[in-house]
Amino acid sequence: MIRIGIIGDIGSGKSYVANNFGYPVFNADQEVSSLYKKNRKIFRSLNRLIPKYIVSFPIDKREISAAILANQLNLKKIVKVVHKEIRKKMKLFLIKNRNRKIIILDIPLLLENKINNKKDILVYVESKKFKINERLKNRLNFNNKLFNKFKKIQLPIDYKKRKAHFIIKNDFTKKSVKIGIKKVLNEIG
Repeated sequence: MIRIGIIGDIGSGKSYVANNFGYPVFNADQEVSSLYKKNRKIFRSLNRLIPKYIVSFPIDKREISAAILANQLNLKKIVKVVHKEIRKKMKLFLIKNRNRKIIILDIPLLLENKINNKKDILVYVESKKFKINERLKNRLNFNNKLFNKFKKIQLPIDYKKRKAHFIIKNDFTKKSVKIGIKKVLNEIG
């Protein structure tokens, strides 16, 4: 099985690129959202660690946002609890798709949390800064302070770019993404 990890800046279109490969995608953001809605164990753990913010089940993302904005340490606590469960979900995904030729890992903190393997093929999604900013501002409930907190826990963009085996230029058209994906798939055989 070939594992392709999608990396890039917040808002660069990583999920869009991942979904256009045509192979099974493990989307960590969707999994986290599901955990907040359905996993009482996560709720209990977070309620114990940050009871002032996490008060009801299912967990409201606004509670998570408020906790992160109040204190950078809260973000670390949340990441520690949630990522343990995300790793389990990813393991199940890998087992379920073990006979697939290729799988895609759409995990925002793939490198930061050392979730990738040495053999993973890393694809960096590159987008123009002004396009990213435009897209982020149009996101529902976009919060610049929250965005900056998340940027602080991410590795520098230059580092991610250097680590990548491939770069897909995303100008937010299907054509540019398809060309980049085709090049990656042709080269990995």
